[in-house]
Amino acid sequence: MRGVVTITFLLSHLLLLTDYCFSHPLCTNMRAPFTPKAPLVFCQYDGSVCCNSTDDIQLQNQLKAMNVSDLGCSSLLKSILCSRCDQFSAELYQIEFTPRKVPVLCNSTVSVNSTQSQLAEVDFSKVWDECKNVSILNSPFALHDGVGFPFNSTKLTDIWHSKSAFCDEFGGASEAGAVCFDGGPVVLNHTEKLSPPSGICLEKIGNGSYLNMVAHPDGSNRVFFSDQPGKIWLATVPEQGSGAPLTINKSNPFLDLTDHVYSDSELGMMGIAFHPNFQQNGCFFVSFNCDKVKWPECSGRCSCNSDVICDPSKLNSENGAQPCQYSSVIAEFTANGTTSQPSSVISVKRQEVKRIFTMGLPFTSHHGGQILFGPEDGYLYFMMGDGGSAGDPYNFAQNKKSLLGKIIRLDIDNTSSTTEIDDDLDLWGNYSVPGDNPFAGDEELQPEIWALGFRNPWQCSFDSERPSYFLCADVGQDQYEEVDVVTKGGNYGWRVYEGSFLYNPPTSPGGNTSASSIDPIFPVMGYNHSDVNKGVGSASITGGYFYRSMTDPCMYGRYLYADLYAGGMWAGTESPTDSGNFTSTQMLVGCARDSPIQCSVETGSSLPAIGYIFSFGEDNSKDIFILTSSGVYRVVCPSRCNYTCSKENVTSLASVPSPFNSTSSRLSNPLIELLLLVSTLLLLFGSCNL
Repeated sequence: MRGVVTITFLLSHLLLLTDYCFSHPLCTNMRAPFTPKAPLVFCQYDGSVCCNSTDDIQLQNQLKAMNVSDLGCSSLLKSILCSRCDQFSAELYQIEFTPRKVPVLCNSTVSVNSTQSQLAEVDFSKVWDECKNVSILNSPFALHDGVGFPFNSTKLTDIWHSKSAFCDEFGGASEAGAVCFDGGPVVLNHTEKLSPPSGICLEKIGNGSYLNMVAHPDGSNRVFFSDQPGKIWLATVPEQGSGAPLTINKSNPFLDLTDHVYSDSELGMMGIAFHPNFQQNGCFFVSFNCDKVKWPECSGRCSCNSDVICDPSKLNSENGAQPCQYSSVIAEFTANGTTSQPSSVISVKRQEVKRIFTMGLPFTSHHGGQILFGPEDGYLYFMMGDGGSAGDPYNFAQNKKSLLGKIIRLDIDNTSSTTEIDDDLDLWGNYSVPGDNPFAGDEELQPEIWALGFRNPWQCSFDSERPSYFLCADVGQDQYEEVDVVTKGGNYGWRVYEGSFLYNPPTSPGGNTSASSIDPIFPVMGYNHSDVNKGVGSASITGGYFYRSMTDPCMYGRYLYADLYAGGMWAGTESPTDSGNFTSTQMLVGCARDSPIQCSVETGSSLPAIGYIFSFGEDNSKDIFILTSSGVYRVVCPSRCNYTCSKENVTSLASVPSPFNSTSSRLSNPLIELLLLVSTLLLLFGSCNL
């Protein structure tokens, strides 16, 4: 039995080491595809593309410069050049690895018995057959010096001695899960039809009301909770089905900042994030609001200033507060004060190690405040609302010189010099700006900005299995609540649009942005205000997570989100997988009969009264938690609420919907499938012999 467990452990870790590569619509510049204002003439791609008319002309000129006389070869080269306009070009050109001059070409030279043999019908190795003896100036297939071939080689046969060598270099049989180019636009043909789950079953495991939950970086079953007034607690999560509640010592917080935090309806401690190397450096970060009248160290530069065409002296006081009396702060703290093992620390001093960011706020609402570390780049993402007041009167969300209404991306490991902070870059604190932030291609943008056009982003998350999927919920004004797939430099429309609807602000002292001047990225999910709270007339979205636990296998791979007031909860299903096309289903929510803490019930109903839904959380087991005004809830097996899930009895990894669904332009990896199969059998064998 011990040997079985050991082998299973090793195989599981092999799976974790496997590089999962997923696609979704993304351009080579890491920006989202868009609909061009005029159809492309040379590269005739329809719908969302990655080229504008200028790019189209440049690609046409590039083909002319090749001076290719053979029509068949010229046609193939045109299609290869135009693949840069494909909405999946980021993956076609494998920009996460070494950037390529040529997309990954679909290659059927693999064995017909291989799991990749579905590519045989779309073999693009015909490039060799058509072009091998054709002279191509400035060939994208040419090698660089140091390889042994001259730069001026114009024929493929001058460089490559055989078709197989050429296909090994440019063919697409090597990267598992990646798309490849077959001569036309990438099409995802995944046809599996997923029925929506019958409901979401919850158990109540805590009575406290919290705003944030973060898994402990040590990988254990411990988590951190924070509340709006300014305390953080360390808690232990019970095993699924144990019948036990959360273990949390409310009298001994991990960190208490209540003397520094100003808490009100939309102000308080808004976010916590642990450094990717917390286990070594003990660093963690807190985002909170403060009042400079009550705490002198709160004072920061006002976000209403001449750079953004705003005069704070002309703003009225709001709820008794003067403009920029309150600030948004990000501060660094350490768990290394008394030990070299941060994971063993259960409480820390409230002394800041470093003030990362301070910005005065013009109004008393719409400050976002969540902070997250990017799972791939290690940078800190800061979600900031438009600053408040109805309709964003100063148009901060569209103003590229303002950080309000933006998602901000900071390098907190490398601090800029005093000159850069005060003069050159005009920064807001002790951080530096990642060199690949969008300002490098748009000089009008403040360097910290990653994406713009948000009203009040409330809870964002990276998909734990597909880190390029960065989803944010954005609270609407009067009509629509939305979920966006956030990409580099994306403009998400507010206040020109609310969702996909044109918005007319009641006042515009800060000017307007015309709809024709932006390329908005519209939501992938959301709901109308009229769909919820018909009697109350209010709505406010709370973003969640892609569900990646096998506790409820019918929920696997769906994105969960909710409404703050209505208690409504939705599951977003993407179809085809990796397409960016989502369909949302409002879910029935139940409470398990054997919940560790009994749920209250709505008057005149059998449904649980869970209260206001503040946010979601995810632990190290990928279970999903819901943080509400009435307590902490966890998603559990659907059968505990008498919900039906045909996959629930399949307890192995084989029931996980495969992230490597095949299409005519998609590759798969038989090693992953084999490891999944073997580990599944070993797990089943082990469970029968306990």
